[in-house]
Amino acid sequence: MDRRSFLKTSALGGTAAAATTLAAPAYAQGKRTLTMVTTWGRGLAGVFDAAQRVADNIGAMSGGELTVDIKAAGELVGAFEVFDAVSSGQADMYHGADYYFVGQHPGYAFFTAVPFGMTAQELVNWYYHGDGMAMHDELGQIFGLKSFLAGNTGAQAGGWFSKEINGPEDFNGLKFRMPGLGGKALGKLGASVQNIPGSEVYQALASGAIDGTEWIGPWADEKAGFQEITKTYYTAGFHEPGAGLSVATNRDVFDSLSPAHQKIIEIASAEAHQWNLAQFLNNNGAALQRLQSGGVKVMEFPDSVWDAFGKASKETLDENMGDELFARIRNSVEASMAASSGWLVKSEGVYRAQRDRVLG
Repeated sequence: MDRRSFLKTSALGGTAAAATTLAAPAYAQGKRTLTMVTTWGRGLAGVFDAAQRVADNIGAMSGGELTVDIKAAGELVGAFEVFDAVSSGQADMYHGADYYFVGQHPGYAFFTAVPFGMTAQELVNWYYHGDGMAMHDELGQIFGLKSFLAGNTGAQAGGWFSKEINGPEDFNGLKFRMPGLGGKALGKLGASVQNIPGSEVYQALASGAIDGTEWIGPWADEKAGFQEITKTYYTAGFHEPGAGLSVATNRDVFDSLSPAHQKIIEIASAEAHQWNLAQFLNNNGAALQRLQSGGVKVMEFPDSVWDAFGKASKETLDENMGDELFARIRNSVEASMAASSGWLVKSEGVYRAQRDRVLG
């Protein structure tokens, strides 16, 4: 039995059974309603907005022939159960961060972010003009999904801490929330890494269940209220330099749509990616100023910590190279990243440095 068939007939991780109460797609007078489950709490700044943008785009572009019914995390299935719900055919589509699903396949990390990986611009370069979209599709075929990039947070902050980080040893025993392969790398520094859905992070930090957390960046972090709990904030992180978000549609559902409706989902997702990236980047600067005015101490990790991050990140990526598909994706990503960065550093990088010098 292949992986796709297995997922349709089993309760993988207990989640497919939990999803059996989801309604089948609705049909009426040529119209169709698709149920979208998400990894986000309803109204969660930026990330839920991206899911809503995709849904609104699909409805508008299809002239109402397709309607997307969005379910926030916990409304039908839990945040980390959406992959199995869609793969098994119990929901039509999900919006989320694919690095939550490295347990299904570690290659999914590359479609959100890997430590010391691609910036947002490098990601779309690879995705649309390299192997990225085809490799996303190759992964999706294993699990009965059709996926597209559908949001981006830009470079994420290093996070909020209950104490200052002066050296790699300060991570030893630290209870810290960080998903994906970045979390696995942080674990190599001795941290007790937690993977907690976004809507539950504030309470975990406030209660002391965790000593620190990364979330996204100044705007979303301010909206989440982390500055009410701690004032120590590291603004540059190693783990998510340009975190992509994704839409994945059950492949049988996707294949049942007309070519026009399939293209609408693709374009709706691509537009949401760029809109969402601009949303985050437009809001982060002003939010950071407000945080600082409120007493937040903006910090940078010392070089010794960055060096430790780099060593742990390489080890984490290397550990997955026994998987042939992961290895192909990583090699493709790194080749594209080197090519993109080679130009960006010498053009935009030099310009930014000179602009800062000339304009002060």
